Amino acid sequence: MRISSVLLLLIGPATLHAQTVDDGMLFPRRALSAGVVYAHEDWSQYWEGTLKRENGNIGTVTTQRVSWMAGYGVTDRLSVMVSVPYVATRASQGPLHGMSGVQDFMLAAKYQILATPLTDRGTLRALVVGTAGIPASNYTPDFQPLSIGLASRQVSGRFTLNFQARDGWFLNGSAGYTWRANVKLDRPAYYTNGQLYLTDEVAMPDVVDYSFSAGFEQGRLCIPVSFSQHRTLGGGDIRRQDMPFVSNRMDFVKVDAMVMYRGMRFGTSRIVSGRNVGQATSVTGGLFYTFHL
Repeated sequence: MRISSVLLLLIGPATLHAQTVDDGMLFPRRALSAGVVYAHEDWSQYWEGTLKRENGNIGTVTTQRVSWMAGYGVTDRLSVMVSVPYVATRASQGPLHGMSGVQDFMLAAKYQILATPLTDRGTLRALVVGTAGIPASNYTPDFQPLSIGLASRQVSGRFTLNFQARDGWFLNGSAGYTWRANVKLDRPAYYTNGQLYLTDEVAMPDVVDYSFSAGFEQGRLCIPVSFSQHRTLGGGDIRRQDMPFVSNRMDFVKVDAMVMYRGMRFGTSRIVSGRNVGQATSVTGGLFYTFHL
């Protein structure tokens, strides 16, 4: 039940905007921001299909992630971002051992297609984003929920609308579609969604997601709050009393809150509903610095 995320947070003291693939902000031209984010996530309850339950064979599943991130303003309308996370998992009970390693290399490009005043209250921006990701190591996706990722190559497209008011308040809406490539297992057959497959290759369903956020930004302080939903377009449910499978339908609704000041970022999130995912709570912290080239 490891969900690979393409959200990149790239901030710095000279440009404090929350730089993610789904916000409405860009890096200034020739500004390079780089830093590290640490995230701690745990859950003891999960949804087996639509049934919410606990499992004494795993107890509490904890995931720790250290991500190196960087972003660069190519022009005033084009920014690029990269991310490489190191992930470690463990279960508090039972015989299953955790895993660790470098997960997926992610590259994103964000382009502003429109920026226009909206009455006298602020500015409306429209952006398109392209993201690509590939596994950065030879990890296995076939040990859920303790695998460090899904090991699927992916490409996504996204459209974002952002309104920035002159008094500091902002609103943001974003929707994306992710195409995922097949993955290979280290076994010649598998059973999922009521069917036996005599192959080592698993077809991965695509994903749609959307998010809405609002917040306040003034000077070097930024406080966003967001609501997001992730929907998998296919895949089966976890079988009763079985381990999750890499192509399971993994749906969830999540709320996030962050505080960013200068080059520091602190945040928390909670999955409030889901299907074939853990009800995870996470906390994050990061440090970034911006260089003007």
